[in-house]
This record gives sequence, structure tokens and C-alpha cells, in this order.
Amino acid sequence: MQEHPHSDFLASTATGQNGAQMRWPWRADGFAALGAVFATPTRPQPLQSPHWVAFNHALVHELEWERWLYAPPQGAPQAAGLAQPATTSQLRADLLEVLAGNAVPPGCSPVATVYSGHQFGVWAGRLGDGRALLLGTLEAAVGPMELQLKGSGRTRYSRMGDGRAVLRSSIREYLCSEAMHGLGIPTTRALALVGSATPVYRERAETAAVLTRVAPSFLRFGHFEHFSANQQLDALRQLADYAAATLGAQLATQTGITLAQFDGPAAAYLCLLAQVTEATAQLLAQWQAVGFVHGVMNTDNMSVLGLTLDYGPFQFLDGFEPYRITNHSDAQGRYVLARQPAIGYWNLRALAQALAPLIEDDARTVAVIDRYQAAFPLYFARQMAAKLGGRDDVPQETVHAVLDPLLQQMAVERTDYTIFWRRLSHAVAADDFSAVRDVMRDRAAFDAWLPQYRDWLHAHADAASRQRMLRVNPCVVLRNHLAEQAIARAEQGDFSEVARLLQALHNPYEDGPAAQAYADFPPSWAQDIQVSCSS
Repeated sequence: MQEHPHSDFLASTATGQNGAQMRWPWRADGFAALGAVFATPTRPQPLQSPHWVAFNHALVHELEWERWLYAPPQGAPQAAGLAQPATTSQLRADLLEVLAGNAVPPGCSPVATVYSGHQFGVWAGRLGDGRALLLGTLEAAVGPMELQLKGSGRTRYSRMGDGRAVLRSSIREYLCSEAMHGLGIPTTRALALVGSATPVYRERAETAAVLTRVAPSFLRFGHFEHFSANQQLDALRQLADYAAATLGAQLATQTGITLAQFDGPAAAYLCLLAQVTEATAQLLAQWQAVGFVHGVMNTDNMSVLGLTLDYGPFQFLDGFEPYRITNHSDAQGRYVLARQPAIGYWNLRALAQALAPLIEDDARTVAVIDRYQAAFPLYFARQMAAKLGGRDDVPQETVHAVLDPLLQQMAVERTDYTIFWRRLSHAVAADDFSAVRDVMRDRAAFDAWLPQYRDWLHAHADAASRQRMLRVNPCVVLRNHLAEQAIARAEQGDFSEVARLLQALHNPYEDGPAAQAYADFPPSWAQDIQVSCSS
């Protein structure tokens, strides 16, 4: 019998109850199947005395992974239907070891992928998965999903790093991934978070953690940049063909752009670029509408699927400060809220340059990415029309006529962004704007704007669009101070606040006791929170 090509990685495999091996539904056509030029087989490094910090049972249920992640009921066969458990005690006994990186599931050959990219607008050369391992692609109810460990130790691409992630930043990513999903914004998902007493040294001594991430694909702009910059055109073509074949259908559904809209020998690559351009415009419009600042929009942090990827020095703005620097490593303010849309286009130009050797038509390439210049303003206007209570068909200029003076006043006053929009939603429903007025400092200016807004609603809203405001203007977002409070307790060994906060973030549009605990104005000390790329 022929030996498995990575049999040395399978020496420590996961076994379930009574010594039976867990049956993981791996697909054979995942990213690693592209070959060694794209990814390096790498074994995760064991984590000392791992323990659960959090586990996302809701995601397991959504993906229908219960049958192979949960222990069967006593005396029940493996294939029996399983109820969704409430605690980690009902997970398979060896799952903790797998998601800590201490054991490798049967049939799994972990790899670290190689990519390059521009960081803060400067070419950084080869980067790659310096602390992440792709375990493989799994069958799921919503389609194939990649499973990735983040913080599982050094790889070929770790450079000077230790390959680890700290508990602090891992909690932020775990919570924000799920917060974005709750808001309806495309994102990678977080399945589990494992902690350990293993020390990790950043600005201070911290403890290690491993985050399990899930996404249809972790393919980045930087993957294409790497092979193009190194003139590995056969590999670049293979990667683009893979992306078109495996992600094209999802992108077509998401963007409405199909291969039939293009012709010529480079049609598939033009289509892929157009789909990514449209998906990026959609994503950026959603970020802007909810006041989300990514903080480090390097090209290697940009998802081909238009997912929010790599949560580091992000922030949901408290006060509306379009030029607030959320990443203290971003001295020039390149990645502030106001500049994110332009950076999205800059990054698309980098992707277009990477694909140019396959397309071989500069005019058509530029024409495709220039769609962003019209697509983003359209999607943003639709997002803001919905926040204002308008219908989907409100013209852009009509949206901005009432929106721009409002945002100008909010920026001058640094009005709390989330609270303002939530109160406006309730005000429209009750036809009582007193609570919104109380949020503004210059109430005379607000009083001057309000009649214009009332007229706008009369002309451009209906009962359904007014009611929709409560489903697009959240009462809860992951403010920095909320994450800090959960982290502080977790660092003392109390993970209950992570679970409570997650529940509210999964239901950000629901007013209720659980939400109210997180929906108030931030404390004064929140203004001084600084976040960096150090994680």
C-alpha cells in the first residue's frame, strides 16, 4: 500500500470516545491540492495544558457539524441526530487537542500558504501564513468550508515571529468575527478559542491562544501578488483557475457578475477580477455604514471573496471621527475610516496588476477595476438610505442631500455613531425625535436639519422602509471597551463575559435586557484605548 505523502504528520491523530477515530469529512480538492509551490506542509506546535475559552455552538449548528464534533448520546450510534449542546462538556473528548494544535485529525495534512503583499502602501515581499495553518476543506451544510488554526506555532513564513497569538487579540478576533456576522457583514467565522498557560512575549508577558477560523476560502489578494511578482506565471494561472472554479459560483451569486458577460481568451480572469471588485465595493460600503475601521487594510489582508479578514487593530467608532487613527502603528492615518473606500480601490489596482500577465489587455483590466468607482458610491448610498429609513430606489444625490449635512454635524460634535442611528430608528417609528435631539450638542443645527429630514421621509420612505431601520441600525456593536472588559476577566480565568457578550453580538438588532448592558455610551477611559498590530 502506498504511504500517505504526509504520513509523518499523522503520527498523532485524534481519536474519539472508546478510542474510535473521529471521522472528519475532508474534501480532496482543497487549496493544498494545488501543490507544494502554494503551501508548505507544517505540523502545528503543541500548546501546553490547553483549555476551552469559547466554543461557537451556533456556528456548528449552522454548518451541521454536530455529528462529528459532538459526543454521541450515551448508547446512541455515531450517526444518530444530536441535540445542540450548551457546554463544551458535550464535545468530543479529543476535539480540544485538535483545535489546540496538539493532534492532527485523520486525513488532514496541515499547510501554511505563501503570499506576498503591500503593507501600508509599500511592497513587503514574501509574507505567508506566519502563524496560521490551513487544516483543510470540510463539507458543510452551506457548502465547502476551510478550517484554519491561528496561533498554532512557527511556519516557514514566520520570519522573526514565534508563530503564536495571544489571548487578548484572539478574543478580539473571536468576538468581532461573530459580531460582523450578526450585523450581516461578510466575514470569516470563529469556531473555537483555546487558551493555555504557555507564555508569549509582546509588549508584556501574555498567554498563548489558538483561534479556529472558518471560511469558504482564505484566499487573499496577496496570494496572486506573490506569484505575479516572482514571475511564476504558470502558478499564477493555476491559482486563478482554481479561484474561478471554486469561488466563481459564490461570487456570481453575490455580485450578479457571470462569465457570460465577458469574451476572449482572458474572459475567466476578467470575470474573476470584476467579481472581486464588486464584492470589495459591497464590503467597504457595509463597513462605512456601520462605522467599522479595519485598521490594517494591507493587500495581504484583503479577501478575494469580499470577507472581512484578519481582525487586528480594528474599531467600531464610538464618536463619529472619520479621521480617527485606530491603529497606533498607522502614524500617517492611511487606514482611517474616511480613507477606507479609496484604499479599497488602491488594493484592487494591486490585484489587477498581479492578474495583468494573464489578461494581457491593460485597457480592459483598468475598465474592470474602474467599476469600483461607480459601484462603491451606489452601495454606500443604498446602505445609508436604509439607515435613514428610505427605500432602495432613492437616487444617490437625494440620499446625500439629507445625509451629508447630518454627517458633517456629527463629525464636528463627535456624536456617538451607533447610539445616534439606533435612536433615530426609534424616533421615526414613534414620530418623536426628542431622544435623538438629546444626543446632539448643537441642537439648533439639528432642529434646522430635522424638517428637511421629515420632508425626505415623506417623499422617499414607506412603512416597510421605516420599520427596516431597526434591522439595519444596531443597538450593540463590539466597542473597544466592551472587548477590553471581556479580555480583563478572561486573563483572570473567567470566560463568562466572553460568552455573554457573544450572545448580544449575535443579536445586535434586538432591544432587550441582554443588549442594554452593552448599548450605553462608552466610559470616558475608552477614548484612551490604543490597539496595535502586536498580537
